[in-house]
Amino acid sequence: MARRGEGIYLRGRTWWLDFMHDGQRHVARLGKGISRTVAGELARVQRGEILKGEAGIGRKRADVSFEDAKKEFLKWAEANKRTRTVRTYRQCLEALAKSLTGRRLSAISAFDVERHKRGRLEAGVRVMVNRELAVLRAVYNRCRDWGKYEGDNPVTKVRPVKESAGRLRYLEAEESDALLAGAAEPIRTLILVGIYTGVRIHSEALTLRWVDVDLKRGLLTVQSAYAKSGKTRTVPLNRPALAALRALRERTGDRELVFARRDGSPFRSIRTSFQTACRRAGLKNVTPHVLRHTFASRLAMTGAHPRTIQELGGWSELAMVERYAHLSASHKAEAVERLATSENSPTLFTTPPGARIIEIANRAETKGGPVAQVDRAAVS
Repeated sequence: MARRGEGIYLRGRTWWLDFMHDGQRHVARLGKGISRTVAGELARVQRGEILKGEAGIGRKRADVSFEDAKKEFLKWAEANKRTRTVRTYRQCLEALAKSLTGRRLSAISAFDVERHKRGRLEAGVRVMVNRELAVLRAVYNRCRDWGKYEGDNPVTKVRPVKESAGRLRYLEAEESDALLAGAAEPIRTLILVGIYTGVRIHSEALTLRWVDVDLKRGLLTVQSAYAKSGKTRTVPLNRPALAALRALRERTGDRELVFARRDGSPFRSIRTSFQTACRRAGLKNVTPHVLRHTFASRLAMTGAHPRTIQELGGWSELAMVERYAHLSASHKAEAVERLATSENSPTLFTTPPGARIIEIANRAETKGGPVAQVDRAAVS
């Protein structure tokens, strides 16, 4: 614990300086075999040097412009992150640049960040605000790790925007049947695989290769390079998924990708095809990611353990299962109804009401206790 007053103390024959400044503790050795007066003088000099260093006096503190920080951060992201993540980073940084360009990182205050947040909210882009704050926080942290910036991270003092839990959307059985009926191949098989394996459509399904699909043993492997968690996982294929993939394999031949265009080239997007299938099925507010919610929800409604759902879906945290697994209204109703049909369900009366009151009265009389008049009236 830091010392109060002058902040000096003697340990053995050595004097030490120990004090707090701006939430940071500083400890320095002053000297051995010296008097308290000399230690006090040395402490004042040492304290002054420490405070000068913190204020940037006597040496130039590392600092960098927002533009240079943005450039270095994107270079790092391109070397370490997936293409879609880099695209999101770039989009967030372009939005931040409109508010922060022309400043050094040390000149950007929490108020400046708060003003950017407020401006984005007024522009109606609430969904992106927290992503932009997270990216700016990461830029500061990376620059500090690289030694390009010394100072506080102003984003830590800005509160994120409250977000809703998201729309509870998953496909009921009749909805998934209609969606499959309205889709053409290979989108139909892609949808079916999404529902029964829970793979992420854009990053995992569209990059899936036949070498990762074991049709004999009925296993589908998502390689770590494409998994969001960065870990390889294997998902068993049930009968519908396995049959659909076998049929697709017969049609496509020796192509490398499982899901590809007619000429074998990879899909850049399935947005148009998926929306067409949704329109034919009469479905609204359905995106490819809803298939992953459907997978988790159906597993939960079959009684699968949350850890099993987590492993199959490749979620890094168990809390994510609660976010993806939803219970349908019919499933809840059936669960409540089972209470009434259960063999051990309690009944309100084990004997007729009148007989029960007589039994209570008899017990009271046997023990010599008084019998309430209301009981007699009820019996009669």
